[in-house]
Amino acid sequence: MRSLIQKIDKFCYSHPRFGIPRLMLYIIIGNAVVWLFGQMDTTNTLYSLLYFDPALFCRGQVWRLVTYALVPESSGLLWLAISLYFYYFIGSTLEREWGAGKFTIYYFSGLLITALYSLLVYWIFHTRIQVTATYLNLSLFFAFATLWPDQRVLLFFFIPMKIKWLAWIDAAFFAYEVIIYLIHGYVAYALLPVVALLVYLLFCGQWLFDFFRPSHTRQRAKTVQFKQAAKKIQREQANRPYTRKCAVCGRTDTDYPNLEFRYCSRCAGYHCFCQDHINNHIHFTE
Repeated sequence: MRSLIQKIDKFCYSHPRFGIPRLMLYIIIGNAVVWLFGQMDTTNTLYSLLYFDPALFCRGQVWRLVTYALVPESSGLLWLAISLYFYYFIGSTLEREWGAGKFTIYYFSGLLITALYSLLVYWIFHTRIQVTATYLNLSLFFAFATLWPDQRVLLFFFIPMKIKWLAWIDAAFFAYEVIIYLIHGYVAYALLPVVALLVYLLFCGQWLFDFFRPSHTRQRAKTVQFKQAAKKIQREQANRPYTRKCAVCGRTDTDYPNLEFRYCSRCAGYHCFCQDHINNHIHFTE
């Protein structure tokens, strides 16, 4: 998992123009436009042309692979406005932290994984699951809470609440949805929230696992392994053309003399990171 994310980071660094800047803004605008036209469509024809239907996708309607992200999750204006506001706030913040490339990979990976699950259920069990991006959008709360658990937001624009508590509410909603679907016998639909969490675990699972590691294990990695590895790295630096190298993007102080480099004390070992990745990397555990 860690090596895959490091490869994604290096790819995004090597291709700085990759990605869709302000992707979440376009998705929010698309949802609002579809909702507006949907209010004038009494037959729900517009929605039926956009959501992902595996049977229709296999018949050549390939646009559904992307357009189902534009289907609003609510017909109520107030709830729609609140949800779109939070999606934009969280999505744009994650994009500023990760970069447009990494956030684009995150979001479209979620779309592809969800669509692939729907296709597999259709091919194997001949059951049509018509899906939207609701659970994928809600999974953004988990990514945001993992990076900034104590960040305060205004729930309903006037109730201050830490984002980690919103994430717990989000998790309770996911569990509720799974239970309700199971009670009614819709097993295939019950797994949709779980599928949406896969991309979150792919990008943020290492941070989550590190948080739940026993405290004595984290302390040992900080005090003992860090010092031992520091001596080894210092001996090896004499034969290198650089002094510091980022463990994520590979930039060195020789190639980028004005770039700041720091060492992470939470990683097991002695690992250096540039200023762009010191607060945005998966901690080494061994």
